[in-house]
Amino acid sequence: IKHVSCLSSNSPVFFPQDISHLLTSTFKDLYTGDVIGVDMETNLIKSRGGDDVYHETFTEELQKLLAEYNCRLTEADIVEENIIHAQEQAIAEEERALNVLKADAGEDFHKIGLPPVASSFRWIVDNELLRKHHFTCPEDYITDRLPVTRAPKGKSEPGYVKETFSFKQHISSNSEDQMPTVIAHLHKKPGSLDTFFIILKVAVFNFAPWSLCFSKKSSASQKLAWKDSKCGADRESERAYIARLEERQNYLKNPRFFPLNALHGGKSLVISQEKVDQIIAGRKAEDKKGDTSFVPVFLANPPTVLFSDYEVGQVYEVRTYLCRELILPLGRKFPGKGGMIAPGMTCQYTIQFIPEYLADYEDCISVETQASEPLLIPIQAKRPPPVLTLPHIIDCGSCLVGGIKVTQLLCRNEGLSTGRFCIMPKKAWPSPNFRAVATVGFVTQNPFGIHPAFFELTPGQSTTIEVLFFPSFPEVSQQTYTIVCDNCQVNDVTVTGVGQLIALELLFVTGGESNPELGEITDVTAQHLIRFDPQNPHTSVEKNLIIRNSTHVELPFYWQIIKPNLQPLMREGTVDFMKLKYNRDTESAFSLNPKQGVLLPHADHEFILTYTPQELKSYHSVIQMVLRDVPESQLVLHNIPEYKVEDVITMEIEVKGSTEPFQLLLEPYAIIIPGESFIGVNVRKPFKMWNNSKSSIKYTWEKIIACDIVEVEPYTGFIDTTECCEFELTITGGKPGCVSHNLHCKIEHSSEPVVLHVEAAFKGPLLSINIPSLQLGLIKWGDSVLRTFEIQNLCQLPAQWRMQESRACLAERNEEVSAFTIHPSAGEIPPLGICSVSVQFMPLLCQRLQTVLELEVENGKGSHLPVFVEVQTPQACLMSSHLVFTEIYAGVPAKATTKLFNQTLLPAKYLWGKLIGSQAAFCSATVSPASDTLGPNEEKELCVEITANITVSLKTDERQMLQSPCDLLLDFGSEVAFKDIVKRQLILTNHTGISAPFKLEAEYFTGYSLTPEQGLCPSPSYLVKRRGPITRHAAKRAQSVFAAAVLSHGKGVAFHIQPSTGTLKAFQQLIIEITAYNNMWGEYRDDLVCKVGGALVLSEVFVAKYVFTFKQTFNEKNISNVHLFSAYTNSKVPHLRFGTHVSGGCPVSRSVRLNNPTPFDIRMDWETYNQEKDDKKLIDLLVVCGDPFPLKDTDKSETASVGSNSESEIVLKLDQTPIPCEITSSASRTTDEKIISVLIRPHEGVPANNPYSITPRQIVVPGGGSISVRICFTPQVLPESVGEVQCEGFVLGFMSLDNKAVPNKVRRRHGHGAPPLRIDLTYRPAEKNVDHDEGMVFYSVASDLIPAQPLLGVLTDSVMTQSLKLINCTKVPLYFRLLLSTPFSLSSTDPPKSTKTSHSSKEEKEQQPQLALYPQQNMLVKVSFHTTLELLTYQHLPASQLLPGFQVLQFENGDRKLKFDQNLVIEYSNRTTQLVPVTAYLTVPALELSCDTLDFGTCFVAQTKTEHVFLCNRSGCRSYWTALLGILPEVFSVSPANGILEAREGDLPTKGILQIRFTARSNIEYETTVIITGMLGAKPCKLWIRGQGTNDEKYEDLYIT
Repeated sequence: IKHVSCLSSNSPVFFPQDISHLLTSTFKDLYTGDVIGVDMETNLIKSRGGDDVYHETFTEELQKLLAEYNCRLTEADIVEENIIHAQEQAIAEEERALNVLKADAGEDFHKIGLPPVASSFRWIVDNELLRKHHFTCPEDYITDRLPVTRAPKGKSEPGYVKETFSFKQHISSNSEDQMPTVIAHLHKKPGSLDTFFIILKVAVFNFAPWSLCFSKKSSASQKLAWKDSKCGADRESERAYIARLEERQNYLKNPRFFPLNALHGGKSLVISQEKVDQIIAGRKAEDKKGDTSFVPVFLANPPTVLFSDYEVGQVYEVRTYLCRELILPLGRKFPGKGGMIAPGMTCQYTIQFIPEYLADYEDCISVETQASEPLLIPIQAKRPPPVLTLPHIIDCGSCLVGGIKVTQLLCRNEGLSTGRFCIMPKKAWPSPNFRAVATVGFVTQNPFGIHPAFFELTPGQSTTIEVLFFPSFPEVSQQTYTIVCDNCQVNDVTVTGVGQLIALELLFVTGGESNPELGEITDVTAQHLIRFDPQNPHTSVEKNLIIRNSTHVELPFYWQIIKPNLQPLMREGTVDFMKLKYNRDTESAFSLNPKQGVLLPHADHEFILTYTPQELKSYHSVIQMVLRDVPESQLVLHNIPEYKVEDVITMEIEVKGSTEPFQLLLEPYAIIIPGESFIGVNVRKPFKMWNNSKSSIKYTWEKIIACDIVEVEPYTGFIDTTECCEFELTITGGKPGCVSHNLHCKIEHSSEPVVLHVEAAFKGPLLSINIPSLQLGLIKWGDSVLRTFEIQNLCQLPAQWRMQESRACLAERNEEVSAFTIHPSAGEIPPLGICSVSVQFMPLLCQRLQTVLELEVENGKGSHLPVFVEVQTPQACLMSSHLVFTEIYAGVPAKATTKLFNQTLLPAKYLWGKLIGSQAAFCSATVSPASDTLGPNEEKELCVEITANITVSLKTDERQMLQSPCDLLLDFGSEVAFKDIVKRQLILTNHTGISAPFKLEAEYFTGYSLTPEQGLCPSPSYLVKRRGPITRHAAKRAQSVFAAAVLSHGKGVAFHIQPSTGTLKAFQQLIIEITAYNNMWGEYRDDLVCKVGGALVLSEVFVAKYVFTFKQTFNEKNISNVHLFSAYTNSKVPHLRFGTHVSGGCPVSRSVRLNNPTPFDIRMDWETYNQEKDDKKLIDLLVVCGDPFPLKDTDKSETASVGSNSESEIVLKLDQTPIPCEITSSASRTTDEKIISVLIRPHEGVPANNPYSITPRQIVVPGGGSISVRICFTPQVLPESVGEVQCEGFVLGFMSLDNKAVPNKVRRRHGHGAPPLRIDLTYRPAEKNVDHDEGMVFYSVASDLIPAQPLLGVLTDSVMTQSLKLINCTKVPLYFRLLLSTPFSLSSTDPPKSTKTSHSSKEEKEQQPQLALYPQQNMLVKVSFHTTLELLTYQHLPASQLLPGFQVLQFENGDRKLKFDQNLVIEYSNRTTQLVPVTAYLTVPALELSCDTLDFGTCFVAQTKTEHVFLCNRSGCRSYWTALLGILPEVFSVSPANGILEAREGDLPTKGILQIRFTARSNIEYETTVIITGMLGAKPCKLWIRGQGTNDEKYEDLYIT
């Protein structure tokens, strides 16, 4: 049996793991927080002495903790010093004892190999000090008694000379007679230590694999027990019997048949033993003296004869050679008579070895020559012993008495040889043979049994050992079994077990157990009593029970509830248990959870006991714990015990409980509402209900709705124990008077309700008038007055009412009919409603009236409303009755004032009539106001206007002609922007007192005459300043619409006069605002005509020139909109940016739309220019012959396009106007003559047609419309050394007009005279470049093709995918394709982008979508490597058929890899490419066998022989292999036939064992081959197998079953 140590020399070193993360997650801030350091402690202690009490307390506690901490550190140092000092003393004592042993043993002490001396540490260290500080001291684990100190008796015998227990068992044949003699002989004979050491060493060497350590204490106890159990006579008879048995076997044997390691074995047959001893002693003496004169005569080859791996009954031969030395003289005898060997000759011997046992043998061959010493040739036969993984002690654990427990152990042979083993009781050994003690079933030693009794294990093979334990008594049982191996090795195995009885204990009950009261009847069999406090019906209360299983056996159980047995006690005080009846209690209020389960060995189990009463009564039950399958008795059949099981009641618990009714309290118990409440009005009163019960309750209040309404909120709910609930009582009276009710509350699970008494009183409705009195005030006689007031119902009842004037007041005025009309005079007001009542008074005479209106309420209290009114008639007078006018102009009104006074408190209306008198026909008079109303006592001022109708002649005012039309000039400026609105003011003054009409208008540029509706449009300034719904944007929009309407005549400019017509009043000074609108450039002149009362006033108007500007916007299709506006604005020059494009790419064009906001057609002539970086030219000199921009024919390629209307969006600035040196108008030249014009302008660029171009070069933009031109550029081809280069240019559009001038009114410039339209052009060429990763490398293994279930076959394809990121570092979108061939593939792109259009016809033919990668964006490309069975075949192809980039890599450690190199090609739209390296390493399996040839030798027919061959995998890939056997499947077999060999781990290959079996069928020779084929392309391995069959029985292996 092999002993496996927990810590061996080859065990790996385990370093401590970092568990700080666990401590941090568990203790959080307690672990990670900062500790109080030394500096902080010192500072805190020094800070004492303040006024803070808490700080003083804290520092005091801190000082105490520091003192305790220092004390503990001091104690720890003392303990540590004691341990170190004790270790030093123990080491010194052990060295002293070892030196004493060395002195006694001499120089051969190191050859003995004795264990170290006993340690003295336990006697030196202070055990009490260690135990005081809770350390484990040596006395805790060493239980030997202290040695008794005796008087010295001289030098004691060394311990290594004494016999050991193993020596007595295995070596000594007669331990009482022979061994003491031998040991005494060794003591007396000097130098005998070597012989004893050889014997001891042989014994230990032979039995070391099967040696066991036995306790001396147990052996001594057994010996003492044996002495006590036998008397003297019995011992003597048994000793005599043993002596007779030994005499029968103690016969003299031939020493040659003794094993070499036996005590008397290994003797020579040629010379006597005494001579051999003398020779050995002499050799040792010469070795000690250092004599080197001995020269050997013969040399043995081999020097040592060794036999290994042998079987019993087989014959083994080894040849040895003796070579004669040349330096000795001739004449040496050969064994036999006269044998002579010449120098240099060799003598051959054949040594046969016929083992009878599988033990180890040692012997030597003695060759006698003329030398002084014989030549000894050692002979050894050593066979590696089998080693079993079976423990020395088999613990079966615990089992109930009467039960059976089976323990299974896995026994494995970890040795290097096959062994047969037999298990027998220790008392049956020694046995003459195995068959005498072998049994078929279990090897039984009560109370144990072991199966199987006989088994055979090959190296690495395992078997299951079953051990039965069937105790009959509650005690610790122990039996010893002997395991005997066929190599003569014997070992003992001890089987132990504990038989136990059932032991359960109730440890804990919530609230404790109860004791029976005096005279209380209890169950006669229950061991425990648990009592519950009184509870309410349908409530639940729990108690926890803890039950301990004191046994070490699992006990399945279940609970049952029965009725108690309340039998009275008998006279003797005992109970007749035979008459007890166990009836199930079906109406029990008790339950246990869990109801069933398993009680774990020696563990505490918690149960929940629940008491749930249903009725008002007492409950009494008994709860029994029943154990399942408890053994009842034992029957022994065929040495195997059988038993019966039954359920046993092991614990009875008596439980009692009672119930009590619910305890509820109302606070208050009755509700009496004081005073009177309105009928129909909810009256609410709060109250409480207390729950003094043992459990919560559920309540439900009833409702009363017969006449009165009585209810409680909340009407239902729950109230916990000792809690109260607040309620609100709502009562609504149905009729006046007092009411009394009893309101019931139903309690769930309670038969009696809770009653609440309620009393209240109610009254009828109540009305209120919202005014204290009705004041009608002062009224005019003949008029009526109407007043309204409200009557409010203050209660929740509808009120019937009626109102009239008091009869007493009518009688007091002697009137029968009241002058008051009330509407409505009666009606019904809803609850809390309001009724509006109107009172109309019609006076019959002027008087001061005081009366009362009465309000009557049905079933209610009425009220009175006082009324006050005064009736009068209006009266007024003038404060002055005469008016005098001193000076009046004919036709000019004259004014004067007078006052009118109201003499009463009534409002007086007045109305003036016609002028009367003798001169009423010569004038007209008006009074303002002509009619009005005077307030009470009001004085009002009136205006009287009189106009004389006398005709007189008017005198001319000389100041009217002071200014002539030539002196008047309105100048709007010389630089007016296009579509800019310019305003000027004109002042008209009337120096007379006579009003006169006037009219203003322009002579030629008159604005469009607006309709009266259009004329109502406010001025632009008014629209901007106005606040309201019209915003500023709407105002500008309206202003633009108004300007377009004014300019609708198409003349280019218009003058709007505001006001243009009207009347100039007397002495009036009127400001006239003149606004100039334009939509065309030019210089304008016009006359302003002003007509006043028939007179004519002329004013000249001058308007300056106007030029173009334009605007550019871009939509999604990159089409530009260019609007033509004024040139003299602050707008920027339009800039058309083509962006960044690939160098050498396709031409890119932009469509630009030109909008003409003017009413005239404009012809545009375009020129393109490039701007050079280092251009130093300042001016350009242009010489033009004839018209610089002639009109081209319509048949040419560049023709005018048809335009469309468009609105402008953004205003941009044009280039400055060129400075002409000499300009000749084209209108003055004839068709025959041509005028040469010279122009000088600033130099800004070089004319060029590349890379920018515009089509058409000449175009006509219709007035008010638009037209498109196309500007395109071709990206330049840049050299590789040049990076990004920005190219700038611009286009100029020269505008021309055809005869659009008006003589003396309009003059316009065009061609070079007008500023051209300029568009700046820029683009940035860029090289194509996609940034990517360095490359992609795949590491794959061929074993990826092995599925989870290899029996279904291997996979055909395995995919490994990686992602490659492509980044566009340029500023232009790149269009490209990705090309990759097998075994690589492109899976997908993220994001999946592709272009829908192709850039060339060739791409359209290929029908392969291109990928688009936009500037500064990235793209993930998934590249996959496919591992297929076809790829695995490439390694076996010839070099001419290999794919490009394929290599087979073979490494020194056995790895074999296939390398695939390719490039991922990025093909751009212009056919340029970029390469990304892609590499894959595919690891393939590499198989090899431990041998190429397997020879079974000669085997007996029909007997199977097994050999093992190792299959190795030296690669890092798993291998799926199959073994194919050539021929003779009935003779040879391979197991397993297929399998999976794991990949190599580390430097050592992975190995698998192949079992090759050979069964000869006849007496012939057999040969076959086994081919190991890898399913993943591994190179096949071939194994040649041979075997010879024979019928000779000497080749029969008797140990093969």
